[in-house]
Formats: sequence, C-alpha cells, structure tokens
Amino acid sequence: MSGKLAITGIHAVMAVLRHRPERLLELWVNIERKDRRMEQLLALAGQMGITCQAVPRRELDKRAGDRHHQGVVASVRPASPGHERELCSLLDRLDVPPFLLVLDGVTDPHNLGACLRSADAAGVHAVIIPRDRSAQLNATVDRVSAGASQVLPLFQVTNLARSLKFLQERGIWLTGLAGEASQTLYEVNLDGALALVLGAEGQGLRRLTSETCDHLVRIPMAGQVESLNVSVAAGICLFEAVRQRSATAGTA
Repeated sequence: MSGKLAITGIHAVMAVLRHRPERLLELWVNIERKDRRMEQLLALAGQMGITCQAVPRRELDKRAGDRHHQGVVASVRPASPGHERELCSLLDRLDVPPFLLVLDGVTDPHNLGACLRSADAAGVHAVIIPRDRSAQLNATVDRVSAGASQVLPLFQVTNLARSLKFLQERGIWLTGLAGEASQTLYEVNLDGALALVLGAEGQGLRRLTSETCDHLVRIPMAGQVESLNVSVAAGICLFEAVRQRSATAGTA
C-alpha cells in the first residue's frame, strides 16, 4: 500500500478529522464553496490545527481524478487492516457481546465500501475479510464508505475458516447468509455474541465457510429476482440484528 491516499467528499474527510486526524497530511477545499457544511469542516480543521489550502475547482478536479469530490480533497496516510492477533486484542477489550461482520470473497470495492458504511452505522465492532479474494482498501472504498473505512476496525486474515473457528471458540455464534437456507433471517436469534457471515453476490459463501457457520439463514424474497447485492443484504441483516439486540436491551 502506498504512503498516501487521496480521499474525497465531505463525509469521508469529516470522518478522518473527527476520528483519525493524525492520518491527515494535506487538505484542499474549493475556494468558491461557502456553505454551512464547508464551514463546519473548516472549523473542525482549525480546531485540529490543520491548514486548509483554498484552491480553484479545476485544481480539486485534477487531484480527485474522476471522483466526485464535493469541494474537498484530503491526502491521508492509508488505514492499515489489522491481523489475527490484533483481532484477539480487540475482542478482549470489549465489555459487551461482540457484533462482527465477516465478508467472504467481496472483491468489488464499491460493495466493500457500502458494507463498511452499513457496518459502521449499525455499530459493528469489527469487519473481517480474507487476505486473498477480497477488495483492498483504496480511494473507492473510502469514498463509498463515507469515511467508515478510516474509522471502523477492519481485519485481514490469511485463513478465513481458521479464523471463524477461533471466533466459535470464543463463544461467538456464526450466522451465514445463504439462499438455500431453510430458516429466514427473521426466525433466528441474532442477539448475544454474533458474527454475520456474507459471501459475494452470485457465488455466495464458499463451501468451507458455509460448513463452518453454526447456522444459515436467507432473506425471504417476494419478487422475481433471486438475490440481492451483497451490500444491500448486509444492511438488511445488520439492522435486523440491531433491532433484536435493541429489543433485548430494552427488556433487560
């Protein structure tokens, strides 16, 4: 991974400023943009002691390439995915039941970014991906995730099946999404220590991943399409888990 990554968009840059300001190297904003959101970004950068360079839109277009920049481009040190040992450390620090998302074979950076955005919104503690057969963190992932890739713990593992067994040994239940499953998402308990496991659109979960899961569920489909985009499916599964976990917390 290179030493610098250009990220674009108000949401993504604000996420870095709020949560990882030490990664920010340079910041450029559109000299012509003067609105409340830009004022908030400039104020936050000022509080952090970060200098913004006001430049014409054509300069931002050049730095952003073909990406929609919303009048702001930042150069940051890329977030580096963690490894198995760091995942163990994160789980040890949690004082609530772990809530994890595992993505098996999601190779499209747009899908990975969208999954990270949903995971962050749902309060997931960490996302786990295999080192091979997965999209890597890049500017596209960061833009689509609206900055979630800069703040959400992401772990790359060399052997996904082994890592899943490690999670099981720690008492974390593995719920995999599979179209052929007999139970629907709404018929299983998603409370407690949980890892939701999703595969790539079309291929789904790999056989060994599927066999390792404690149980498989499907999203009931009423229309003619046979499957959903993985990022859409992830959002549905994550927020059904949030609903169940919130209901349980409310009755505790």
